[in-house]
Amino acid sequence: MWSMLGKVAVVSGAAQGLGKATALALAEAGADLVLIDRNLPAAEQTSQQIQALGRRTLVSACDVSDPTAIAELFSTIDSQFPTVDFLGNIAGDGCLARPEELSIEDLHRVLQNLVVGRFAMCQQAGRRMLKQGKGSIMNIGSLASSTALGRGHIAYSMAMGAVIQMTRELSTEWAHRGVRVNCVTPAQVVNPSLQARMTDDPQLESRFLKGIPANRLGQPDDIRGIALLLASDASAWITGAIIPLDGGNMAMNAGATPGHQLEKIQSFSPKN
Repeated sequence: MWSMLGKVAVVSGAAQGLGKATALALAEAGADLVLIDRNLPAAEQTSQQIQALGRRTLVSACDVSDPTAIAELFSTIDSQFPTVDFLGNIAGDGCLARPEELSIEDLHRVLQNLVVGRFAMCQQAGRRMLKQGKGSIMNIGSLASSTALGRGHIAYSMAMGAVIQMTRELSTEWAHRGVRVNCVTPAQVVNPSLQARMTDDPQLESRFLKGIPANRLGQPDDIRGIALLLASDASAWITGAIIPLDGGNMAMNAGATPGHQLEKIQSFSPKN
């Protein structure tokens, strides 16, 4: 049930981070891959790793915020692969700005990238999956899909909230026709952008860890298992799920104290 042999997976953001880890996990399970990333040289490196496993690849620098470019990409996929069995909807940019300073132009750009573009990817993949009567879509959301982050994340959080509702609506519309749609919501995962921010602010990692009971930041490989689960028949009855990938962040309420922050936990007995 975990095999991806004979299946075709489309993964955006495949040059690095969560996208690359997802693509490699699926290739190791037998899938052929369509790799999408604007960083074409790095995507080509991912492709070489996958081809070394004996899998076919198609590499594209498609702009995943542009529905026209996305439609053209899927036409190309149709000419080279017989099916589209899985979509890993991962790539997408936000921006940081205080709410009172965020320009409407930047807000439009983030919504176009993370909402309109992601929907267009789902729509194109979904049309093909519906025709074949089977398929799976994994949208990547964020903690910001469900809870406020502050720190200038308003545009990103608005968009990621929409990604959750997109996932639920698509699942509700398509589940009876064989297409499953789920959303994974990571906490802070180390990538070049986050690493640069932590280098600029040496206290940033410790602040993040205060909200993560597992006491470590995420690594790209943390997505490998859940991506394979959602892509394969192992999750045949899982759809519409919002799945945290966050070291326990969402489970911990805002007033809680993670165990690793306490040197000693004192027990007590209630008075009679």
